Amino acid sequence: MRLLYIKRKTRTEKHYSEKMGALTTRVTSIKRYFLGLPISTLQKYRKTYYGKIKNYDDCQLFI
Repeated sequence: MRLLYIKRKTRTEKHYSEKMGALTTRVTSIKRYFLGLPISTLQKYRKTYYGKIKNYDDCQLFI
């Protein structure tokens, strides 16, 4: 077993955008692990409706 490794995980989430309203997107997060425990999130990004990749922080969670 490796001590340090990086994993990428994709899941679907509901978001709210001011221009498009409520939408469901695929969010990919890249995390760093140490001995199987997550240490930090390196990056979170999502694909838009038009195929562009955006940072995760510019949208609000839709609850």
